[in-house]
Amino acid sequence: TALDLGCGVGFWVIEILERNPGLNMYAADLTENALQITQKRLQHYGHSAQLDIQNAENLTYEDAMFDHVNCQGVIHHTPNTQACIKEIARVLKPGGTAYISVYYRNIFIRNWKLMRPLGKLLYSIGARFKGRGRENIFLEKDEDEITRLYDGDQNPIGKSYSRQDFSKMLKPYFEIDQSFLYFFPSRALPFSIPKPQHRYLARHMGFMIHFNLRKPS
Repeated sequence: TALDLGCGVGFWVIEILERNPGLNMYAADLTENALQITQKRLQHYGHSAQLDIQNAENLTYEDAMFDHVNCQGVIHHTPNTQACIKEIARVLKPGGTAYISVYYRNIFIRNWKLMRPLGKLLYSIGARFKGRGRENIFLEKDEDEITRLYDGDQNPIGKSYSRQDFSKMLKPYFEIDQSFLYFFPSRALPFSIPKPQHRYLARHMGFMIHFNLRKPS
């Protein structure tokens, strides 16, 4: 039994089900619109899942209900991220696993005040994130505002974390099997980056940090 928490448009729901036929799958999100889109995606791919409106800070699922929880790029948008971590641990069975990712406070975000001239230069030659009110993100002064704006100007909260800080938040509840960086948004640049260089940037300067976790038995 698995849960995709903050399923959005259902991308991860389908990815998990395609790799695990017959899985007892749950998908949860804060909005009805997300669940409607996920249901259409499930129908298109011929899969089924239990869909629920849930607040990640206060889940209604029973204790130790799931073998695995997937939560990608979600809890950095919540007011109380620590409460979300505690809830994910609560609904997991002892020995269960979780895969969580959040925004990483990488070298660019940490040093944005120094790198802002580079942002202005990139903007002047055409660097843009298209749509959702993000067009001027390279001109922002505040690094936390950059994090918030990445998912659009309607996004109320966006937080980023160092590996050390987020690991401290996880350790009261989980054993950390693995952590790694990923995702470098090269599509915003006005020039292409060769694939080997793009992979290097994603692995060493990525904007997301991923954690493979296990709840102690």
